[in-house]
Amino acid sequence: MSRGVLRVYLGAAPGVGKTVAMLAEGHRRRDRGTDVVIGICESHGRPYTAALMDGLERVPLRPVSYRDGMFEELDVAAVLARRPDVVLVDELAHTNTPGPEHPKRWQDVEDLLVAGVDVISTVNIQHLESLNDVVEAITGVRQRETVPDEVVRSADQIELVDMSPQALRRRLAHGNVYAAEQVDSALANYFREGNLAALRELSLLWLADRVEEGLDRYRADHAITELWPTRERVVVALTGGPEGRTLLRRGAQIASRAGGELLAVYVTPPDGLVDAKLEALTDLRQLTVELGGTFHTVKGQDVASALLEFARGVSARQVVIGASRRRRWQEVLSTGVGRRVVEASGDIDVHLVTHELTRTERAPLRFGPAFGARRTALGWTMAVVGTAGLAGILQATPGWHDLPLEVLLFLLLTVLTALVGGLWPALAAAVVSSLAINWFFTEPVHTLSISDPQNLVALLVFLLVATAVSSVVHVSERRAAAADEARREADALAASAESLLGERDQLSALLRQAVDFFAVDGAAVLRRDSVRDPWTLVEGTDGFDLGAVANASVRAPVDDQHVLVLLGRVLSGSDRRLVSAFASRAGALLHRDELVRQARQARALAKDNRARTALLAAVSHDLRTPLASIKAASSSLRQADVVFSDSDRADLLETIEESTDRLTVLVANLLDMSRLQSGSVVPRMGPVDVDEAVSLAARPLLDGDRVRLSMDGGLPPAAADAGLLDRVLANVLENALKHSSAEVVVHAGATGSRLQIRVVDRGKGVPEGAKDAIFAPFQRYGDAPAGTGVGLGLAVARGLMEAMGGQIAAEDTPGGGLTIVMELDRFAPAERMPR
Repeated sequence: MSRGVLRVYLGAAPGVGKTVAMLAEGHRRRDRGTDVVIGICESHGRPYTAALMDGLERVPLRPVSYRDGMFEELDVAAVLARRPDVVLVDELAHTNTPGPEHPKRWQDVEDLLVAGVDVISTVNIQHLESLNDVVEAITGVRQRETVPDEVVRSADQIELVDMSPQALRRRLAHGNVYAAEQVDSALANYFREGNLAALRELSLLWLADRVEEGLDRYRADHAITELWPTRERVVVALTGGPEGRTLLRRGAQIASRAGGELLAVYVTPPDGLVDAKLEALTDLRQLTVELGGTFHTVKGQDVASALLEFARGVSARQVVIGASRRRRWQEVLSTGVGRRVVEASGDIDVHLVTHELTRTERAPLRFGPAFGARRTALGWTMAVVGTAGLAGILQATPGWHDLPLEVLLFLLLTVLTALVGGLWPALAAAVVSSLAINWFFTEPVHTLSISDPQNLVALLVFLLVATAVSSVVHVSERRAAAADEARREADALAASAESLLGERDQLSALLRQAVDFFAVDGAAVLRRDSVRDPWTLVEGTDGFDLGAVANASVRAPVDDQHVLVLLGRVLSGSDRRLVSAFASRAGALLHRDELVRQARQARALAKDNRARTALLAAVSHDLRTPLASIKAASSSLRQADVVFSDSDRADLLETIEESTDRLTVLVANLLDMSRLQSGSVVPRMGPVDVDEAVSLAARPLLDGDRVRLSMDGGLPPAAADAGLLDRVLANVLENALKHSSAEVVVHAGATGSRLQIRVVDRGKGVPEGAKDAIFAPFQRYGDAPAGTGVGLGLAVARGLMEAMGGQIAAEDTPGGGLTIVMELDRFAPAERMPR
């Protein structure tokens, strides 16, 4: 049996018409003779959607009982028994009502596909798992129902249902999406024009990636290697030099004009040794990100081949390279990278960009790292003195050797000179040795003429071999020195990274590592916004002298405003390269700290925004209700044409008093929460009698006579603020009385150095997972609209208890109900109480 075909209508936002598109496709296929049924589809009260459902057979839904309610879900078994050609299943990301079947609707769809039934379904872009956090950041709403991306990506057909933000908002305003009472709130929140534009772009980008994946699979399946003009990509080749910034900006301009993608590439040799400076690569990487591109590092022996291979691998059609900085004689001897790229580019367009360094700053002749003055001097000494000494020894022992051995001994001296002093002293040794062999050991001796042609050839071969061997030895030495330097840097950076993992203040630890590693007196990260401003200390080691910055031995830029400063000895060139790595890491730590700070601010702003939204909702209902009651009762009492009996008058006055008390409690809780959030609650601690505190808190409450006290004998006083404890007990008791029709028992007892107060009710209770949520601000269990209060009572109680050094938690009451447990310290008269 072949697997069924899945077609998905992807909605850019709710209300764009994906369900209508699904139903229209169902009608089209039915009219064509296909057996089509509706597995599940909700019209949500939209007349046009309901009209489209008419004329299509509906498979009965499966009833599910859950928590004293009945719900209807897709009946997979009934669909399979009906065995249609195509089934319409709306809302692919839907979470099924808990029962014996799958928890998610997309799992039901998978069963239908495995059974060979074609499925047409719908899903909105915000329900894709990978985009959940992005959508929350855009809209401020986290989607609880999601579907894995691979489920939608694996669909045989995906069609985007799109609509401009303005058109969708008009549909919403006309009542075509939500009920009239929900329109204003939706337009002001989720359906803001900016949100819809962002969601629309998100859906287009996601679908573009899906289409590109399909295109790549098609090209691979059909062995198509040539480039197809699909999404434009521009590859910029970087060397780590200062011209890289010019190339990146030019590449970004080309990519922006074509609406394409920018990719920066740096090619390293197979041994992994990076020739460019680390800080230069870091700057280029950061600039690439700022320009909206991505930075890539690839390995390759041949730069041109590696660059073109990368470009073809990402289907790039344009490559940007810099004009040559090589000497003209170098171009004669060997073909440059730019020329090789052009010759092998094929159907890839190559942009050769000139820059300010073209033909002005020549590429250096690389003979490896400097061997140091001491080793160079020793090499030159060996080239001159060593050659003279060897010639003298051979002159003194004429009968022990002949010309071949003499040539080999001078060749050995040349190789040793290359190992000690590098290439140039070795070349000098080869020339001097050839002259010495010619003068002292080649007939006729003591002349520079050579009588035997074989001796001439031997001498020339010696010179060539000596030069070649010296070059090879020198290159090997240079590679070994570079590898040792790279290993040293890698070991240092690895040790630094490993030791930083366990540090809380990583920037300070990094500076201490720099002091130890470079053996300097002090290290610090300084900041100034402009050259006219003085340096300010961001972080420094102990005893760092800010006044000595002007005479600092080392300064390494971290970013545009920060610099890493080392005080003490002057560092070598190789150490300065490693300093750049420390500076780059310091920049990363500063950037991370800034992101953490911004994230905290964003969370605080989001929390404040949620609090304001909840407060507005509370004011619109819970505060207005008692005001309306007071207004109605007082207006009735003022009517001169109505005569009220004494009992009616008493009832109206009682209504005014109860509503006023309720309003007082609500306003008090709002003020308490405001004080807690601003940190202005300062408890005045003292001894408080728990029995008396509970009685005083229950007395003014409605139905306060249902509170029964059960106190242990000889209970010591608690360390608390009497006024704050009264607010805590009043809120907890009011909550217990509201959710329980039976009596509420308050038990208090001593446990060690603490006093425990337990408020026990016999209500419905709270599930285990929601016990901590009931203490959140503006939350009522289940978010039920019934009842009074803004959901602040328990949140205020927890905040005030913590301000007094106490704790409050919820646990189940044996036999059903909820128990609020409060703990406070015993009052110790001798201890110094905080004020």
